[in-house]
Amino acid sequence: MCGIAVIVCGVRIELSKLSSLSETPFERLQFTVEDVKSVLSQRGPDSVGEKKIHLQPNVPTCAEESVTLSVFEDDEGTYKLGNTTSSGELHFIGSTLQLRGTSPIRQPLVDSSGNILAYNGEVFGGIELNSYDNDTEVLLKSLEEAKALVPDVLSMIKGPWAIIYWQESSRTLWFGKDAFGRRSLLVHWPTVDDPRFLLSSVSPASAVAHGSGIDAANDSIHRFWEELPCGVYSIPFGVSESSLCIRGEVTKHEWRNTMWKELIEWERKSVVPKPEDLSTSSLSGISAISTSSGIAQTVLVVLKESVRRRTSLHSIFQGEKEVVPVAVLFSGGLDSMILAALLDQCLDPKYEVDLLNVSFDGLNAPDRISAKAGIIELKKIAPLRRWKLIEIDADLSKLTLETKRVMSLINPADTYMDLNIGTALWLAARGDGWIHEDSENQTVEENNQRIKYKCEARILLVGAGADEQCAGYGRHRTKYRNGSWIALDQEMKLDMQRIWKRNLGRDDRCISDNGKEARFPFLDEDVIKTLLGIPLWEIADLEQPSGNGDKIILRQVAKLLGLHEVAKMPKRAIQFGSRIARESNRKNFGSNRAANQASAGSVRFQAPSA
Repeated sequence: MCGIAVIVCGVRIELSKLSSLSETPFERLQFTVEDVKSVLSQRGPDSVGEKKIHLQPNVPTCAEESVTLSVFEDDEGTYKLGNTTSSGELHFIGSTLQLRGTSPIRQPLVDSSGNILAYNGEVFGGIELNSYDNDTEVLLKSLEEAKALVPDVLSMIKGPWAIIYWQESSRTLWFGKDAFGRRSLLVHWPTVDDPRFLLSSVSPASAVAHGSGIDAANDSIHRFWEELPCGVYSIPFGVSESSLCIRGEVTKHEWRNTMWKELIEWERKSVVPKPEDLSTSSLSGISAISTSSGIAQTVLVVLKESVRRRTSLHSIFQGEKEVVPVAVLFSGGLDSMILAALLDQCLDPKYEVDLLNVSFDGLNAPDRISAKAGIIELKKIAPLRRWKLIEIDADLSKLTLETKRVMSLINPADTYMDLNIGTALWLAARGDGWIHEDSENQTVEENNQRIKYKCEARILLVGAGADEQCAGYGRHRTKYRNGSWIALDQEMKLDMQRIWKRNLGRDDRCISDNGKEARFPFLDEDVIKTLLGIPLWEIADLEQPSGNGDKIILRQVAKLLGLHEVAKMPKRAIQFGSRIARESNRKNFGSNRAANQASAGSVRFQAPSA
């Protein structure tokens, strides 16, 4: 996980090839470059670096010559201006949480051709590299060799990524993120009030609304930051012949790999079952056990490979001391139990596995109860693994500073639901909790004492994407009842096509602020493709009650792993399972009932001033 940013000043950015911005008032934020470096350093605590490029028009000495653009570099590696008032600056910033390679690196990387790369992501396939390579270094070399074919290179990458890349030969700034938005990248498009073009993994924590006096939580204001829509973008820089100003025009490029186009379109071929389909599917009961088991086995195979790619396929950079490399965000529910069981099959047996569980109601939170039951079941199927349940207890009334920080991290998301989810994720990723002293008898609390424990794992497995692809949300059941299979399919498609905006950017920012990297095995390209190729009636049977028919394909996977108890558990979102939603409703609305009447999940909060 890394933090990346670029600040572009003194350049006229044309947005004509993109959809026009709203004419509503714009929020204005005030922050410094040091603020940006500070917040990025939380994501990448191993190192923080910066590079500057200064652009200057070359005024011709005779009429036959055209105006060109020059770049100047001093001995210290900072690009330096000549004496001119018409100039532009690109300020690149990169922080690094190093998880790959054998030697420390410092971002942004610069190659011998003057190309500059700030990369936040993982290459799990598509570009050839060995177990000990640093994927950022390999990617920079691939981009340099590709010359003008930058979109082709980026379209090959399997894995989550966000990128900022300066191509020296063409004077072009490239930027973007993967097709599902699994890594955060925020954008500030130039406005009259603030003509800078900005990209950053996260909004600076000290950024405050400035000047307008408009309520930033109001629908009528255009937020300073936006989630950059998924894709590859470029801005080639040149000089306007008429005004001698430096200008650039934003272009969005098509994906070169047809796989991405197919996954983004998310068109399932088999949506509405025929009578003969139901007679041979999981919906018909015992007669279809072998068919359903075969489909579940296929899903199990790709899920296990997805976990392997994210945990043990590549050597994990350890630095000066070796620590437990991977932890699991753990509710004891279906998704996290599957991930924990698969992690056991992929991770070297010498490592313990930390299971991170957050509760705002002590032992009584549903997620704490299911986590304790879950670790018993995990010990049955993997008795040789040393499992550690990290009990992270929180009191919302005592989290004033933490809540303020999470408000900044989830920006531009701004609802109480986002804040509740973000807070739970942030606390889980921080990893400060308690374990039972007798780890072999962890469930008999009266016989052993809890001791403080800090999870040092830098990789956190998260179950994001399972509900969207396997009909795990309550609204999926509602859509099915009101419109049957087609309505269900359309709702699931909508969820997958907006997951970058509603979930993943927010989750990435909250988890990464603790120097941890979120990895999403359910959002692996091969997993998505496999699930999309399965008939919808084999994915879910919403005629059955909650805990049976929803996510039925994953319940079958759990049974194949020996997780028979969790295969019967209903879905609970983290804000409800941890009970932060209940505490938040009481704090902000007086009661759960009042919050429900106000539709608290969609109510926007007013962020406090710094």
